[in-house]
Amino acid sequence: MVAFHASALDGLARNPALPTPLLLRLLAFDGGGDGPPRHAMYRPALPEAAVAVILAHPNIWARIDYAKSKLAEPGQRARLVDDPSPKVRATLAYGPEWGDPRAAVVPLPDGVCARLLDDRDPSVRTALLDSPHLAPSFVASLATHHDPAARRSAARVWEKLPVDERSALLADPDPEVRRAAVLGECRRDAHLTAENPSLPADLVERLAVDPDEDVRLAVSVRPELDEARRMAIDFTVGDLHGGDAVPWVRDGIADPDVLRRAATSAHPLLRRTAAQSPHLPPDLLLLLARVEDQVVENCLGIHHPDTPEEVLMRVYARLGSTFSAWMAETHPRFPREGLAARYADHPDGHYRRLAVRDPAASPTLIERLSHDPTVWTRQEAVGDPRLPLHRLREALHVPELASSAGGNPALPEDEMAAVLDRAGVPA
Repeated sequence: MVAFHASALDGLARNPALPTPLLLRLLAFDGGGDGPPRHAMYRPALPEAAVAVILAHPNIWARIDYAKSKLAEPGQRARLVDDPSPKVRATLAYGPEWGDPRAAVVPLPDGVCARLLDDRDPSVRTALLDSPHLAPSFVASLATHHDPAARRSAARVWEKLPVDERSALLADPDPEVRRAAVLGECRRDAHLTAENPSLPADLVERLAVDPDEDVRLAVSVRPELDEARRMAIDFTVGDLHGGDAVPWVRDGIADPDVLRRAATSAHPLLRRTAAQSPHLPPDLLLLLARVEDQVVENCLGIHHPDTPEEVLMRVYARLGSTFSAWMAETHPRFPREGLAARYADHPDGHYRRLAVRDPAASPTLIERLSHDPTVWTRQEAVGDPRLPLHRLREALHVPELASSAGGNPALPEDEMAAVLDRAGVPA
């Protein structure tokens, strides 16, 4: 008999059909010092019994992995605030790092953040202040904190601070706090810095012909320029240069007027930033879909729920591997019907795997694709519930297929228990 392959256990950890008793058994596993498979901590809507096992797990990596999950409820993650390990508390303080990149992270409650900011370990305090997931209300409350690092962070939400707190930060005894405050105030006072959005017109004209290419590019995306002046500047945009360098477009990602200005511009960075908005109206979406720019297409495919099918397919083919599989799985407009007829015999295995996504694909086709020459296609087929049971059992013992087989929701419960037994997971 073919030897059992351990990656079947990893597949089982993300199997949506895994019964709670087997999940609890898996979560309690030490994994030879590595902790349980991390996908067990990254599952959505974990039952309270499972959360309790994780929070009390003797292996630190189990608790760290749970603190990183976007799918964990903030209130449940917050219970790690009392964890004995500063590494766990620091991970909790920084916030989730794993999950759907389009999914928003719900911030921890302000009270929990306040406790983490007063943590006895400096690494925890630093992680909290570096976190991109803090509620603006909490960040604003840091303006009067006794720690200079916290007061410096308050400048991130400068416009939300009362006038007296802004004045106090501008006169703060700590030079780094004053610097952060000046950078916040510069958006309102043209005399404080040349990096100001209200920079005088004569200085803008001087910087538009600066010998430094990066300076000219930065000037070219300024919001006050009309289209003719913007495109008269000698700037260069790389083929893969993203649009996140245009803050006024990014900040107006839901503003119809801002989106129209950016999407109809000839400037690649403005168009690329606009393409990151899920709020594009239909006419602007179609306009950007016709732009011959791979970055624009990628951004539309990732961020917009109504991206045209032909754009999605080009992005799928271009990005390849794990990311395109994620897009095919999660994008609401990604095609499903008719894929078997179109792609089952495609010369590119990357496309043959799409045939598995067709609801009309037969078990016979799924089994055939589970023997495909391309490993991604084999894995896709082995994870499909229509795969005949005899082939699914066989795949559990094939190294490159075992994880997909373990994650197949059609795997019978007795086979799931057998996977745990063969992996040495205590009953």
